Amino acid sequence: MADRLDELLDDGTGRIRPELLPLVDSLLAMDCPLSGLAWLNRNKGKPGSTADLLRRLGQGDIELTHEAFHHLQPWRAAAHLRELLMNCGILPAIDKRICSFERWLIEHLASIPDPDHAQIIRRYATWEVLPRLRTRAEKKSVTPAARRRVADQVKQATAFLDWLVDRGHTLATCGQNGIDAWHAEQNQHARNTIRNFLLWCSASKLTRLFRLPPVQISRATPMPQAERLELIGRLLTDPNLPLRVRVAGSIVLLYAQPLSRVVRLTLDDVTRTDQQPLLRLGEPPSPVPEPLAELLFRWIDSRDNMNTATNHACRWLFPGRRAGQPIHPDVLAALLNDIGIPTTAGRTAAIRQHVLEMPAPVVAEALSYHRVTTAKLAAQAGSNWTRYAAGDHLRSPSGWAPRQADHS
Repeated sequence: MADRLDELLDDGTGRIRPELLPLVDSLLAMDCPLSGLAWLNRNKGKPGSTADLLRRLGQGDIELTHEAFHHLQPWRAAAHLRELLMNCGILPAIDKRICSFERWLIEHLASIPDPDHAQIIRRYATWEVLPRLRTRAEKKSVTPAARRRVADQVKQATAFLDWLVDRGHTLATCGQNGIDAWHAEQNQHARNTIRNFLLWCSASKLTRLFRLPPVQISRATPMPQAERLELIGRLLTDPNLPLRVRVAGSIVLLYAQPLSRVVRLTLDDVTRTDQQPLLRLGEPPSPVPEPLAELLFRWIDSRDNMNTATNHACRWLFPGRRAGQPIHPDVLAALLNDIGIPTTAGRTAAIRQHVLEMPAPVVAEALSYHRVTTAKLAAQAGSNWTRYAAGDHLRSPSGWAPRQADHS
């Protein structure tokens, strides 16, 4: 493995390019070097193979910048290599889904034949979409759903510009009649997706004044409580199911967690105590009952994807195959769907049951939901906790003193 890396990363002086030494150390630290050799020999002799990318990297043909990696093909191999470089500190760490969106945006802009349209879409993506995405990434990791949503916004904006041209209009001549006609012809997803672009156009004075119809949001129908409990029982007791999906599915159905949050859990979120194991989803951490606790600790001791350079010191509860990344939520969703666990309907049923049994503000803090969301769900479910005040009810308010008894 070391000899092969010396050969591929030679900068022309007979030595490894100095900037790439942390990458070499990371690759040589893997527990199973045969996996690394298989990766180095993947698509051997073909352009864009692992060996080809590493050789160009060693010779300096590929700059050590994110912009350089946006243009490399095949993009999956380049993305994996980029994540390895970020993981060992050679490239600055950037949310992988921002990298994915920026690479996709370059291809999308190149596919727009009208240069004026391409300029508008570039302005919209650069000054509206990307700043929102980066701001989100500063607070928490960008989810696959958020990444798909911003790409859909850009695609719908492009489609809207083409739609205007087909009707002999431009953004400058588009008024209320054009907006109404678009909404009349499109489905609800397209109407909701185009909204951000139209508001940006109005704020940028690219269009005439117009009004938008209110946003309509459809919610998934929750499964019956009896069906949810039956699925939980199956996950906890069926030894023929893979351990990973048993643990992940139980977290979804018991704690109403979306898979985008489940995959971001780390070993630090699990606390082993003598009294009750705890799982930190919000504040305070939630107790983990048996037999889920036993399954959880058994999974921690036997996690997949731990034998390569990607994850040899990984802290993710559900490690992925990409460097420094957890398993992709879509991959985990597919595994759960294969065994008959409908994650969206199950999570909806779980949060509905929680707000029926506990005050909505308590549920929100413990499970990391927004208080407005749990309050709406409680009202829809007919919860009798709707007038419960949020906060710590075991502590007296600041400045409060008990009233002295009047003994006169």
